[in-house]
Amino acid sequence: MSAWTAVNAAQASLEMESVQLGPRPFWLVADMDESPLKTRLQACDIRNVKAADFSIGHRGAPLQFPEHTRESYIAAARMGAGIVECDVAFTKDRELVCRHAQNDLHTTTNIVTVPQLNAKCTQPFVPADPATGTPAKAECRTSDITLAEFRSLEGKMDAFDPMATTPQEYLGGTADWRTDLYASRGTLMTHRESIELFQELGVKFTPELKSPVVKMPFEGEYSQQDYARQMIQDYVDAGVKPGHVWPQSFNLEDVLFWVNQTPRFGEQAVFLDEAAPTPANSSLAHMEELKSRGVNIIAPALWKMLAPGQNGDIVPSDYAQNARKAGLDMIAWTVERSGPLAEGGGWYYQTVSDAIDNDGDMLEVIDVLAKDVGVIGIFSDWPATTTFYANCMGLTGKSH
Repeated sequence: MSAWTAVNAAQASLEMESVQLGPRPFWLVADMDESPLKTRLQACDIRNVKAADFSIGHRGAPLQFPEHTRESYIAAARMGAGIVECDVAFTKDRELVCRHAQNDLHTTTNIVTVPQLNAKCTQPFVPADPATGTPAKAECRTSDITLAEFRSLEGKMDAFDPMATTPQEYLGGTADWRTDLYASRGTLMTHRESIELFQELGVKFTPELKSPVVKMPFEGEYSQQDYARQMIQDYVDAGVKPGHVWPQSFNLEDVLFWVNQTPRFGEQAVFLDEAAPTPANSSLAHMEELKSRGVNIIAPALWKMLAPGQNGDIVPSDYAQNARKAGLDMIAWTVERSGPLAEGGGWYYQTVSDAIDNDGDMLEVIDVLAKDVGVIGIFSDWPATTTFYANCMGLTGKSH
């Protein structure tokens, strides 16, 4: 056990004595239209709530906690997420850290307020000009700084104030449906530290290899394959069972690299499919080709798996039906990320916006994804909701 883990193990263990759902899932149920699903959820016995692999902590629990921080990860595990995500980026000295993007330090940390580190950013902070309406500028990458410098930063809610005239003002801008209440402490983490913490919390792992914004090979030496191999090696070194890891990438070549070069981990590699759906890439032939190349799991945005039904309901899309026919498992992203759903839910619900008019409809969507689409898991920014649903529906098995 490392010194870092030894110091924090007792606290992490203490915080994980039981799964705690809090009031939000029940608030969502109360907001649902009357339906058989609402009746069943209202009658759900939640006296012995269990963690569920169906419930995946998206960047931790970033609805209220700074994403990819120790605090956010512990919150997700405490809400019963059976699997938690560390998005993986690399520093200037090629160490792996948990960040949603290689170039988001200016919106997810306090880096612009640290003069010596702000100066190293690809685009150091430039204040807005209110007279002309010119917005502030900044771009700070993990590859701009070393691991030691990264460790000195503090995590914050992912946001910025585009009309900020000072670095401190630039740290603002948090959406009004989120909160800065828990942003006073945001402990950044390396990838290896996240593995140690997740082991202590008893949760499984879904690391995402983030697409670099720098030219690869980085500094002429560090290739995309080196990067993909390094991420898996951290799990090998930590003694993690391959069956407890779902490595992800939006880059199909990364997924195929794991399938072919690290097959025990590649078996559960997840292809994050962000392409706009077309008849070709939603077809059974396309899904069968992915399967034939060794891809077993795909993860599109949830709207790609849903379509409007003839009776104003929500049904599986052609994309989802063909993926299932091809034998592909599916994971959905992301619920609890859109703010209030009274106006149709925005981007994440775009194919079924006519069926969405209140926050309780989120549980209807989760139900269709689980029962009709047949997803094996759902990413959530507030995993208590997906944990609640999984417990009510008997989806608390500890492996896929």
